[in-house]
Amino acid sequence: METPVHPTLSVVVPVFNEEESLPLFIPKLVEVLETLPFSYEMIFVDDGSSDESWRILKEMASKHAFLRVLRFKENRGLSTALIAGMREARGEKIATLDSDLQNDPADIPRLLAYLDRYDMATGWRRKREDKWLKRISSKIANRIRNWLSGETIQDSACTLRAFKKECIQRIPMFNGMHRFLSTLVKMEGYRIVEVPVSHHPRKFGKSKYHIRNRMVRSFIDLLAVRWMKRRIITYDIVERI
Repeated sequence: METPVHPTLSVVVPVFNEEESLPLFIPKLVEVLETLPFSYEMIFVDDGSSDESWRILKEMASKHAFLRVLRFKENRGLSTALIAGMREARGEKIATLDSDLQNDPADIPRLLAYLDRYDMATGWRRKREDKWLKRISSKIANRIRNWLSGETIQDSACTLRAFKKECIQRIPMFNGMHRFLSTLVKMEGYRIVEVPVSHHPRKFGKSKYHIRNRMVRSFIDLLAVRWMKRRIITYDIVERI
């Protein structure tokens, strides 16, 4: 399959030290995307990996013309990797997911099916296959996030999403924004739906994100989003002469 100049779908995948997952993940993703009735591209963003991820991505890109790869000079975090990939996207629709095999590519077509009624379909890992401490910390974080932001989103940090590209054209971009992407999109007046998705145990390596390295920063980001939500400017023009 040759890369179309204007694909219908762009799939953005952040990568950080996933040398063991990538050889399994990429063929699985391609298999799912090949079933779609429209053109697509895949954009992998190497977030400064120190293992063999970059070498594997280059090899995969030489085999698949529709696979594009970006490489950061140094590790910049999940939000930055997602932003860079979304900015490179040429499709009118974008899907995002993790590369660690915990998100299931098979859920992408189900999420895309909602885009005829909604502007964004965001994944809800109803049954998480993480260690108990991470599950509890995520539940607490989501409850606090919803309480302070006035939201009802069950799983705001789930990377698995599908949305129209127009949704992200005007939202503020900042480090940590991936946890609030659904809220930021809703603030622009777009329609959001939360869809239960599969979640698998991590097969290789360790989680890159822990309670200690995200709790304080996440809370500060939450206060900023709460402020933006209360101060956002909205208006409807009813007539123009």
